[in-house]
Amino acid sequence: MINDKVLGIILGGGQGSRLYPLTKDRSKPAVPIAGKYRLVDIPISNCINSDIKRMYVLTQFNSASLNAHIKNTYHFSFFSSAFVDVLAAEQTMQSDKWFQGTADAVRQSMHHFLQNDFEYALILSGDQLYNMDFKDMIEKHKQSGAEISIATYPVNAKDATSFGLLKTDNTNTVTSFIEKPAAELLPDWTSEVSAEMKSENRNYLASMGIYIFNRDLLVALMANPDTIDFGKEIIPQAIGKHKTVSYPYEGYWTDIGNIDSFFEANLGLTDDLPKFNLYDENRVYTRARILPTSKISNTILNKTIIADGCIINAEKIERSVIGIRSRIGKETIITNTYMMGNDSYESLENIKKNKIENQIGIGDRCFINNCIIDKNCRIGDDTRINGGLHLENIETDTYLVKDGIVVIKKGAVIPKGTII
Repeated sequence: MINDKVLGIILGGGQGSRLYPLTKDRSKPAVPIAGKYRLVDIPISNCINSDIKRMYVLTQFNSASLNAHIKNTYHFSFFSSAFVDVLAAEQTMQSDKWFQGTADAVRQSMHHFLQNDFEYALILSGDQLYNMDFKDMIEKHKQSGAEISIATYPVNAKDATSFGLLKTDNTNTVTSFIEKPAAELLPDWTSEVSAEMKSENRNYLASMGIYIFNRDLLVALMANPDTIDFGKEIIPQAIGKHKTVSYPYEGYWTDIGNIDSFFEANLGLTDDLPKFNLYDENRVYTRARILPTSKISNTILNKTIIADGCIINAEKIERSVIGIRSRIGKETIITNTYMMGNDSYESLENIKKNKIENQIGIGDRCFINNCIIDKNCRIGDDTRINGGLHLENIETDTYLVKDGIVVIKKGAVIPKGTII
């Protein structure tokens, strides 16, 4: 079944500088998560699970790997109108500029959207981790007679200054909105929330950056080229003029905005009862790879996720996510680490022929803690990487330390015996 009244629009984000170096060669939605997925798989899967199967992904930075992932992943029936298309920023007769903001990205792409028949535009972020039933949000949008719906999430005072906050009346109609308020303004922005949220001091309603717009209103709003951002301009200016309602959401949701939140979101998947559940009926879709099962020898595993096609001889792996095609050597100990894996295998013949010292993956007798290892890295034998707040922020050609997390850059070669 396809919800033919709704068009999904997924915003790929800007340069993703806060996720650097993971975004050095790829766009934010293309960053690998959970060992086998990409961030963009989350909003796309939420749409598919909600019977929304016409989607555009808007991007402008490092979009090649994202294009390849979407092309190789989302294939629908030839007899269906379903699609997932990437729209990169392009020069047209109307504009020769890059996307200037979220609303400007939608404006510059409107001529593509309007080739489709739809009544509602569902606008999503490409860098969030959550599981939401959009069918319910759309139904409540219709029932309320809204022109705009905003998904909202209760946050605490510490996080509130990083979001757009809103207040509602007893019918969930939005009465006021402020983008990223200063801390001294927060006392005026508390909202009525559930008892559970109150107990966690989550008293502020934050915009999740998930919107539903009626088609005609979106077309009208996009006619003004001076408004370039939904949170800063479109939403505040619409309140009071167009019926705008809140869709409260209290499930798991996190904005993958920086290295720390990315790291914790991935390691959180190893919990006995993870807040983001990959194991329920709402599946997360991704590229179907034809990989062998993982092979593990003489290894103690605790709270660890291991993707397909791995060869593991480690001594111990704890609270870690090990991505596809990972290779880990003997007597190696890995804790609190996200290893993204590899794009291909390295043959024994190639290793011998080229006298490769550092094989792809992690060598023997290594110790690795508090670390993100990007794809296709080579970490030599006897390497010791011990991340933590005792380390100063630093960047080299092969790694970066940020807030105590060591990030090994994509394709980096770490020589034998290295200590970080």
